[in-house]
Amino acid sequence: MRERHFIPEIQEAPFGSPAPADLRAALEDFYLSRQALRRSPATLEHYQYTAGHFVAWLESRGLRLPSEVRPSHPRAWLAEISEKGVKDTTLHAKARGAKTLLRFWYEEGYLLSPIDLKLPRLDQKQLPSLTIEELRRVIKACSTQRDRALVLLLADSGIRRAEVLALNWGDVDFSTGAVIVRRGKGGKARVAAIGATTRRALLAYRRSLSCTQSGSPMFQTRHGSRLRPAGARSIFPRLVSRVGFLVSPHILRRTFARHSLRNGMDLITLQRLMGHSDPSMTARYVKLVTEDLVAEHADHGLDVWLRA
Repeated sequence: MRERHFIPEIQEAPFGSPAPADLRAALEDFYLSRQALRRSPATLEHYQYTAGHFVAWLESRGLRLPSEVRPSHPRAWLAEISEKGVKDTTLHAKARGAKTLLRFWYEEGYLLSPIDLKLPRLDQKQLPSLTIEELRRVIKACSTQRDRALVLLLADSGIRRAEVLALNWGDVDFSTGAVIVRRGKGGKARVAAIGATTRRALLAYRRSLSCTQSGSPMFQTRHGSRLRPAGARSIFPRLVSRVGFLVSPHILRRTFARHSLRNGMDLITLQRLMGHSDPSMTARYVKLVTEDLVAEHADHGLDVWLRA
């Protein structure tokens, strides 16, 4: 008789109820989920800095499983960070990363009940931007065609620094000024725009390059490779030393927003051009423009006329 081999029956876990995983395994699952969603390298690094820090803190408190996490844990973690005197933006970033992680853990069954982490308040600070005269001085201070094209593109489009550095020459339609941002914040694509002055500066810069195919990086090092964030950052201290005031990619982005609103651009258009998913972010610029107008009225309004 032919020998029969016994094959044991595999016991599968009920659907939707994953086997218990420790904190580190659950964190790795979270990282993989963000990669599967095609989050940008900067976003993945952000989660390592925030969610990763939170998990390390939980482990230092003796926790082993996500199911052991209670609402008091993230609150205690944030309170401990706040006591160190960190900036409000740093505290807010940490909280956002932990909040995303906790939501993922609940959706995937690592947590039995949701943990609703309230984000700390951000201080309403004056967002620096440049006047038109200051922007002219910055453009004039650029010592290379590349730097001039970079400054003009940032100020004319409102595109983030990382989005600009990811551009290829084929992403700009030089006949219309449309700029395709293929991977904006959160991996979302959108269309921005630039005017004739910026297009001419880009074309002048392109004539100095040897790699100008459609898929070639727009902003390059002297060796023809893509300009990295560290290389772009090194440009602005030199500009600051020449003009005598603060200038950065984000200040140029704010400059675009502020002057676009002052010149009549509607809020919805500005939100789309800047890639804001939350209208409240764009509304902050409306508040600043309103403050500008009130200040100008105080300097030139009826009270001034009557005192004259």
